[in-house]
Amino acid sequence: MRQSYRFTKTLTVLLLALLLVLTGCTSVKTKSDTAAPAAETKDGGEQKAADTTAASLVDIELLAMTSSESDVNIIRDQLTKNGFNVKMNLQPDYGSFKAQQEAGNYDVALSSWTTVTGNPDYAVRSLFKTGGDYSIMSDPEIDKLIDKAATQSPEDYTATYKELEQKLVFDKAYIAPLYISLKSQAINKDILNPESVRLSKSRALAWEDIEFKDAAKNKTEPLVLTQSASTLTSLDPIKGNDGSINTINTNMYVRLINLTDDDKITSDGSLSRNFGIADDNSEYYFILRDDIDFAKVENGKAVDTGERVGADDVIFSLDRAKNKDSVPDHRTYSLHEHIKTVEAVSDLSQLDSVKASGGGTIREALEKGLDAPISELVADKKQADNAAGKYQVVKLTTTEPFPQVLNYLGHQSAGIVSKKQVESINTYDVAKFDVTKDIPYGDQNTVTEGASYNNTLYASGPYILTTKNDYEAKFVKNPAYMPGTDNEPNISNINVRFIADADSALAALRSGEIYSYYGVPETKFSVVKGDAKLQLQTIESNGVSYLLFNTSENRPVGKSADLRKAVLYSINQDEILQFYEGNKIKAASTVSPLVDTGNELTADPAKVKEFLAAYAASK
Repeated sequence: MRQSYRFTKTLTVLLLALLLVLTGCTSVKTKSDTAAPAAETKDGGEQKAADTTAASLVDIELLAMTSSESDVNIIRDQLTKNGFNVKMNLQPDYGSFKAQQEAGNYDVALSSWTTVTGNPDYAVRSLFKTGGDYSIMSDPEIDKLIDKAATQSPEDYTATYKELEQKLVFDKAYIAPLYISLKSQAINKDILNPESVRLSKSRALAWEDIEFKDAAKNKTEPLVLTQSASTLTSLDPIKGNDGSINTINTNMYVRLINLTDDDKITSDGSLSRNFGIADDNSEYYFILRDDIDFAKVENGKAVDTGERVGADDVIFSLDRAKNKDSVPDHRTYSLHEHIKTVEAVSDLSQLDSVKASGGGTIREALEKGLDAPISELVADKKQADNAAGKYQVVKLTTTEPFPQVLNYLGHQSAGIVSKKQVESINTYDVAKFDVTKDIPYGDQNTVTEGASYNNTLYASGPYILTTKNDYEAKFVKNPAYMPGTDNEPNISNINVRFIADADSALAALRSGEIYSYYGVPETKFSVVKGDAKLQLQTIESNGVSYLLFNTSENRPVGKSADLRKAVLYSINQDEILQFYEGNKIKAASTVSPLVDTGNELTADPAKVKEFLAAYAASK
């Protein structure tokens, strides 16, 4: 009996030791698992976790992509120490992430949004308005504030966006803000002229400006760039609004206006020579240039179709952009829902009778800086001759005063397509569209190497996509895009390599396989700075990362604002900024880069405990 007792005792000790070892192993953190050190509160004290026990932990499911590992680890640790049992739902790519999100398999999703139009309406309308392209919310108070701010000038809308942000984040906790990112790109300055590679706050990279350091190579050597996504949503500009096609469609289709690098509205490099705004802020006039033709692809080369980009194409493009039912799976209609009508102006006296915002007439606004004043308005785009004073003018009327409509006209979804070509391709019945047999304009399969290749693209912009595979997409300069002007593209051929992994993309840049890397992660800035042949460009972006609560599903976070607020006040932005060595910026919502509301999220474990208690009491 004594030996049996000793054996049992020894076995128990060994089992306890093994248990301690195993427990210790699971708690050891790798470098990527380790969050930043505990931040200090405003009064100088270290932030303390809320008091929790294993029995009181609240389950929360976090959906994210594996590429966001650092953010996931920080958020998980912050939630864990504040009383949550975090269940991870990590997906390998964006497609899998979206599938899980649409299936509702999450409580909070690690999300991001970049306002590529440079206006705050875009930062909230698609995301948070009832029926928005990407909205899972439905809140009449939020809707009312979004619509109110949309009609106001910058001098007035700051207060409205402050109120909107207060309700969205702090009162109802529909999202939990994390940070604003820097926009960046790294350039091989031994190959490219760094001064020619623009970095815009909102606009996608403009390819036409780029040139080689040795200008003789512009016509003979391809410019090699990169992007992560190889599956392209659609090459029809109104059918996609994501990272796979934003830059591509921006460079394939011209728009009525553009954004400058610091988000000002401009006609430079656009289809209009000038624009004018009527003093009621409901009518917008654009005088069109006559030196852009559509390009098409023949035998792998871009050729001039001989078809001019004109008023009929503008009217057709914007009418379909605002019409939800113009194409199946229309993903950008809410950006253009304020467009009421688009029409060509035929009566020259109308331009003299309408007063322009800021003084003078619309005619005076349109003629400003023109080489030849307006002598005639022509209905047929073939008859336009700007040098002789013959122009086409398009008038856009909004449903209500809405100055921010101009920002949306600079978005890639407002790209001008060929009325003739698109109508000849999209002969299907939209209501009965069959994805197994109907082939819409812009389908990526039509430009993919193989049996399905049948490139029917007509590009109004500086470049046209000729062919793609899983490795790269090839683009050729549009020979009829503003020839002989400063906006004529410098480089004849562009290859976009598909490299999903950030480390691989950076390695490709350093080895000379690609010449510019757009969107360098902040954690790689030091690597770029340490390479003598590379140059890093950075600016504050309009990109915001945040946690989106699943309010559309039958989950506790959808029912309980207290539970959502407990998550909200668990987020410590100071820790996140420390981890990124100051290369992130605090955010209060998706409008933070555009409007200084003065709101700020401060982590507060005491509030977390309070809201968790209220949630528990309500169950």
